[in-house]
Amino acid sequence: MDKKTPTSPQRRSFLTSLNTRMAGLAAMAAGGAALVKGQSPAARWEPARHEKDDWLDKLPGKHRVVFDTTTPDGLGEALAFGGNYLRTNRSDYGLQNNDMAVVIVLRHRSTGFAFNDSMWTKYGAPMAARAKFEDPKSKQAPRANVYNAADYGELLSNRSTTLDSLAKQGVQFAVCSVATRNLAGLIAQAVGGKADEINTELIANLVGSSRMVPAGIVAVSRAQERGYTLVSS
Repeated sequence: MDKKTPTSPQRRSFLTSLNTRMAGLAAMAAGGAALVKGQSPAARWEPARHEKDDWLDKLPGKHRVVFDTTTPDGLGEALAFGGNYLRTNRSDYGLQNNDMAVVIVLRHRSTGFAFNDSMWTKYGAPMAARAKFEDPKSKQAPRANVYNAADYGELLSNRSTTLDSLAKQGVQFAVCSVATRNLAGLIAQAVGGKADEINTELIANLVGSSRMVPAGIVAVSRAQERGYTLVSS
């Protein structure tokens, strides 16, 4: 029995239906692509950049690490680990100190150790009270910055790695301005001085390779946004 050949109207109806389905599929594919395209900016989020933080990018280095410290013991550990970080990169990777960008942030109760011996000789008692710290040798408030003394050995968590020794190897210390102002106020109350003048005096007596930053917690955040690995101690 002969099969019937579709008439022209039937063929046109079939082709119209097929074209309609194909157009619908194309529209769905285009919509999906547009959705993915619309989502892509969120996947490529980048933090805003601020000129105050550009110093973090000016440090030389193929590798970047930031130590966040809030206590005296934490600072000591950061000094020890910072020294180990530099030493191991030299001995095992053949790198030089300027191949590593190392920043140690001093904030909260570690802030007082950003200042030199003269400040500790002059204001040791209120500074130690703020840090909740006593000299492990004398059991009293330090009369010098103990983290710049190499003769404490196991008595301190830095194990004789000093602030100055790391500064000479290119380590940068970021000092919290907020904590410094608070410390200056406490000192002023203790000695009967003026907080603004003491704040200025402290800033003029930073240990080597130090810089003031608006806030230590902000510096920690900005460093991570610029590719620094965070180490908390």
